[in-house]
Amino acid sequence: MKEYLAYVVTVLVATIAVSIAGSDKDTVMANEKAAWQAFKDKKADDFKKVVDKDIRCVYPDGVSNMAKELADMKKWEIKSFSIGDFDSFSDEKDVIVSTYTVKVEGTFDGKDVSGTYNAGSVWKKEGSEWLAICHTNILQAPPAK
Repeated sequence: MKEYLAYVVTVLVATIAVSIAGSDKDTVMANEKAAWQAFKDKKADDFKKVVDKDIRCVYPDGVSNMAKELADMKKWEIKSFSIGDFDSFSDEKDVIVSTYTVKVEGTFDGKDVSGTYNAGSVWKKEGSEWLAICHTNILQAPPAK
């Protein structure tokens, strides 16, 4: 009987942990979409709600921080974006790493930058909020011929 009770308690605790982790991953996915939407809509205040003030971003043309992200936001004209292949993992209770593709239709500083990008972010739980602390995306290479 004691073994059975221990087994039931173990399964219950594991189920709760998976449920909580799933909820956090859903929140991170929603925040990822919210960050893109805020950037598209040029809503800096909404962007700052899901992105840490000390964010660091790595792109093919250099490294960026919050000030540069907000300055670059003004140069972007995103007509549409769609996130696909979203995946995330965590082996810490307060950090989640997300990877995905994002199809973007738009321009940057007047130049067409439409395409599908490989993207990734690191999210850190600050109090009860998940904030992006690192982000990268790079245009997918054309298929090899």
